[in-house]
This record gives sequence, C-alpha cells and structure tokens, in this order.
Amino acid sequence: MANQQLMEKIVSLCKRRGFVFPGSEIYGGLAGTYDYGPLGVVLKENVERLWLQMFRDSRDDMYGVDAAILMNPKVWEASGHVAGFSDPLVECNNCKGRFRSDHVPVKYEKDENGKIVNENKVCPSCGKEGTLGEVRQFNMMFKTHAGATEDESATVYLRPETAGGIFANFKNVVDSLHPKLPFGIAQIGKAFRNEIAPRDFVFRLRELEQMEVEYFVKPDTWEQAFEEWRKAMHLFAEAVGIPSSALHELEVPAEERAHYSKRTIDFEFEYPFGRKELWGLAYRTDFDLSAHEKGSGTPLSYLDEETKEKFIPHVIEPSLGVDRTILAILTSSYREDDMGGEVRSYLALAPKIAPVKAMVSPLLKNKPELVAKAQEVRKELQKIHPAIAWDDNGNIGKRYRRQDEIGTPFCVTIDFDTLGETPNLTDTVTLRHRDSGEQERLTVAEVATRIRSSIS
Repeated sequence: MANQQLMEKIVSLCKRRGFVFPGSEIYGGLAGTYDYGPLGVVLKENVERLWLQMFRDSRDDMYGVDAAILMNPKVWEASGHVAGFSDPLVECNNCKGRFRSDHVPVKYEKDENGKIVNENKVCPSCGKEGTLGEVRQFNMMFKTHAGATEDESATVYLRPETAGGIFANFKNVVDSLHPKLPFGIAQIGKAFRNEIAPRDFVFRLRELEQMEVEYFVKPDTWEQAFEEWRKAMHLFAEAVGIPSSALHELEVPAEERAHYSKRTIDFEFEYPFGRKELWGLAYRTDFDLSAHEKGSGTPLSYLDEETKEKFIPHVIEPSLGVDRTILAILTSSYREDDMGGEVRSYLALAPKIAPVKAMVSPLLKNKPELVAKAQEVRKELQKIHPAIAWDDNGNIGKRYRRQDEIGTPFCVTIDFDTLGETPNLTDTVTLRHRDSGEQERLTVAEVATRIRSSIS
C-alpha cells in the first residue's frame, strides 16, 4: 500500500469510527487542532494509563504532579524558552505565505557532469522560485494576558512543554516527601506550540499532550539511569503494539541537540510520511535546576543525608508525545486482508489498549430469549472489564466488520445452541478472534478467562 494511501485510510477511519475529528470542523476547522472522539478518548486514556503504570505506579522512586498550564513568565525566561524557543521562518514575497525554512522544497540545477551549480527554494504554496525572503527566527510560544490589563506586565505564556512545571515543583516534592536520589517526577499534560506549519494529521500540532519524566540523579550516575530509561521506552513501545522493526534510535549530534542537553536519543518511527521523531530521551545535566535557582533566587540543591554532600542533581528526561504515540499505534495496527471474498480493514490493537475489549451480540435481535441471554452474558463479562460493548445493529457479519475496524479483539455471539438447541453446546457461546476471524465454542467462564489473560 502506498504511504500516502495508507495515511488517507487511517485519517478516514479515525473520523468515520469516532477516533479523531478535525477541530471545530463545523466552522471550517483550525489548523493544528484535532478533537478525540468517543473511541479515541478511550484509546488515549488506555495508553496514558499504561504509561502511568509502567513509568510511575510500578516504581517506588517515582512521584506525580499536575502543574498549572499558566505559570509565572519568569519560569520560561530562566529555562531559555523566551529567548530561544523558535523555528526558522521564511515568507514568500509573492503569495505572502509563511513556512518553516527547513520544510521548504529545493530545486537543484546541475551542469552536464551532474554537479549542482545552483539551488532555488520553491514556495510550497504558489510554486514560485526565488520568492522566499530571508530566514528569521519565530518564537513558538503562545502569549496571553493574566488579569484585566493587556500590557507587557500582564504577559503570560501557554506552556510549551510540561517539564517546566516539574522543575518548578522540585523543591516542593523534596520538602514534602523527602525522597532519596535517584527519584523522578512524572506528569501527563497539555503543551502548546505555535507551529508555523502544522501538518501530518496529529503528528505536528499546536495543542498537544505529553507524558514526561524528569529523573533526578547524582552527577556520576547519569549513564546508568539513561540506559535504564532507554530500555523502559522500548518496553513501553512493545506494550502498546509498536513493533521494534519500525522504531529507530538516532544519536543526536552535539550541534543539533537542545541547549540543555549533553546527550539525546531520538526514537524515530516509520510513519506513512517518512521516518520522524516519536519520542526523545535526553540527559539535561543540571541545566534546569541551576537556571531556576539563579532565576528565582531559591536554593534548589539537594542534601544527601548520608554523605552530607550538597549539590544540584542532574536530570534524565524520557519525553513521550501522546498524539504521536497514538498515530504510531494506528499506523502499526492498521491491516487489510481478504476475508470471505471481500477486503477487510481492521486495527490489530493490543488488547491492553483497545477501546473495546469484547463485543457481545445476540445472533438475532428480534428474538427476546437471545437478547436476554446476551445481556446476561455481557453483565458477567463486565465483571472482568467494563469495556464490553453491545452491538445488535445489522446482520452478524456487519457487526464483526464494524468491531474489526475499531480494533475489538473478541466478539461473543449468543445463538440458539447457547439456549439448548444442541444439548452438548448448552450455555456455550461463539468466540470470534479479530485478527484471524477464527471462531471457537467456549463456555462463558472460558471466554472470561481469555479476556482476562489478554489484558493482564
């Protein structure tokens, strides 16, 4: 399947089945904004819940915060965002369009020997050559005002990353819980970036969500911690169904790293539009706490009670974008095959994160005895997990296809054999497997065991 075709099918499925909608679509939309629909919300919550379980709740050295989106602007001055959080911007003198200079196509002219003798940037909008102006830096932070006045003294920013709130709360966590190094602070939250050219569905957004950890260590132990978190990120990828073959580690060279980083690995994923950054793992040294100590005048050093040594901890940061993760999961799980002489599309979602764990259905919805038994079975299976759907719309084949397309791992059908038409099959149901389409006859208790084991 062509990459562009795959992307179009994923976007279409997301809207058709209630995963992701264009933001404020009835008013023509707003670039760089998308809304998660009923199934997308649950998928996103399942991914975040799994991240919390693996990165925070299963560890004794992790703590959570939920910092405010609006912060004192001095936070962003100290972190370097006010001065340096920018992208290279160019404007077309012909159509007045604005673009990131590193995303502008280039047309090359070669001599008879194939050597490049000239290169011209081409406007992505009007297609003209040589109309793009000089590159200038564009700060991506959204400005707003707090309070009744709208002068510079009232300027605040929508946070461009969640890490700032973690560093600003470092002292509060230490003073309230007295954790021993190494320890981490985790947060899931919104971040806002005024992207020059948002694109590629939910990959590059102006409003996004991040799952971030700031892990504080002694300066001489950062390499060990860095490696531990690198492995943890690979385990998370496996848990959400992102295959290792589609994930690539890129060691970011010094000249391309962020100003705070001494080492960075970009985890890149093979999206339909190319290999792009999915997650990042950075060794931020003591840059952040030192900068905030200087900017705020508040001591942010850590006292080791055993050695009585006082120092600024260093930081390892595994940073995972929720929206990019969702897109990588959808890309990894989208399948097409031939079933019953027809092309079937389905999402091979890992049962742990699938929005619906199983669908229960009476073979015929106009038979009260089948409906009553199916409702009874559904209630029994909901004791295992609440996300057990009901579907009696259309014939059974259409129900199966509909559930396949939203990634439901199992379909449970109650028929006349369940009610005793065939004595040795009484109280058994048909369990259909999404990926293979195969069916087997099981008791309700056996079905419950299958569902429980698949999501545990």
